[in-house]
Amino acid sequence: MDEKTAREKEIDAWLPITSSRNAKWWYSAFHNVTAMVGAGVLSLPYAMAQLGWGPGVVILVLSWIITLYTLWQMVEMHEMVPGKRFDRYHELGQHAFGEKLGLYIVVPQQLIVEVGVCIVYMVTGGKSLKKFHELACEDCKPIKLTYFIMIFASVHFVLSHLPNFNSISGVSLAAAVMSLSYSTIAWSASVAKGVQENVEYGYKAKSAAGTVFNFFSALGEVAFAYAGHNVVLEIQATIPSTTDKPSKGPMWKGVVVAYIVVALCYFPVALVGYWMFGNTVDDNILVTLKKPVWLIATANLFVVIHVIGSYQIYAMPVFDMMETLLVKKMNFRPNWFLRFVVRNFYVAATMFVGMTFPFFGGLLAFFGGFAFAPTTYFLPCVIWLKIYKPRRYSLSWWTNWICIVFGIFLMVLSPIGGLRTIIIQAKDYKFYS
Repeated sequence: MDEKTAREKEIDAWLPITSSRNAKWWYSAFHNVTAMVGAGVLSLPYAMAQLGWGPGVVILVLSWIITLYTLWQMVEMHEMVPGKRFDRYHELGQHAFGEKLGLYIVVPQQLIVEVGVCIVYMVTGGKSLKKFHELACEDCKPIKLTYFIMIFASVHFVLSHLPNFNSISGVSLAAAVMSLSYSTIAWSASVAKGVQENVEYGYKAKSAAGTVFNFFSALGEVAFAYAGHNVVLEIQATIPSTTDKPSKGPMWKGVVVAYIVVALCYFPVALVGYWMFGNTVDDNILVTLKKPVWLIATANLFVVIHVIGSYQIYAMPVFDMMETLLVKKMNFRPNWFLRFVVRNFYVAATMFVGMTFPFFGGLLAFFGGFAFAPTTYFLPCVIWLKIYKPRRYSLSWWTNWICIVFGIFLMVLSPIGGLRTIIIQAKDYKFYS
């Protein structure tokens, strides 16, 4: 038994999530901002154009409130069993649904989200680099998007070897600052441009079916914008905890700061962008804003820096899962060579998929509904009901059921719209062009 515990302790001290537990509350703030305010914020005006003023504002505000509530639940549940910490999302799932069922419910969804985000960010990083290159050097020969994705990936072949969450805190802080910066550039440059002539706020699609499908697709884009829950327990695992001072105190403080920043980024970009450009806005607001050239080029560069940090935040739990499987189940030795191979393989795989399928908007909506809605909007509520069993028809019971219904509504509808967008874009697509 002693040998077994010693080995488990040695493995825990090596794995990325549990190896370092000395984070401060502000680490939680900027990790959460980096995880949450993704490049998805730039597609919010486009989502608003597909939703329309009324439904768009309602869904944006509802999503902000519901996801803050479900995030609070996860922070609370991290240490609900005295003397034990649920350091990973699937550990919480296993506690609620049982050893096997918990794994089957949580791990596939969490992996779809994290790997999906990494792929989408490969595409976003490549596209923003390409845009920066075009704006900064107008006379240069155009370079394929494929090469820009490779350039973006080359950074991750280096950064992915940082051992744990605390070691990427510098990258994460830079990314959080950048997200606030490019969001501010996006809405302030829109204000400077003013409301466009002949601006229209009606739906873009000519047919009723097109309007409905676009509406579904936009729901997925909003769901994608609130995706930080998939890494929240892993972030909390890095904060020290004692019986007098549990980790939920500093973690919640960081989450509140992060959510204020999220509101400062999301609402102005979504509302101002749609107000100024109406339904002619592109699926990335920086593409619509063509001038002043130097400012838009800078914003694209900021997006690249932010997406570098965000990719790392989402990749870390995947590294943890892969390394846990290899070391605990397959009995590989926990050493630098294993880590080197695993992480390089993962970066190469996400780069390859990103280069092959760069349908940015459609991918957002498809992944957004398929896996983001469950893990963000209603899985925490289901676990809460299962563990705490609040009294039927009490406030807690009603709140959780409303979130569950809203989340299922998102999960079912948005992949339909996303899949249609991918099919339409794929018609004219040539591989690796």
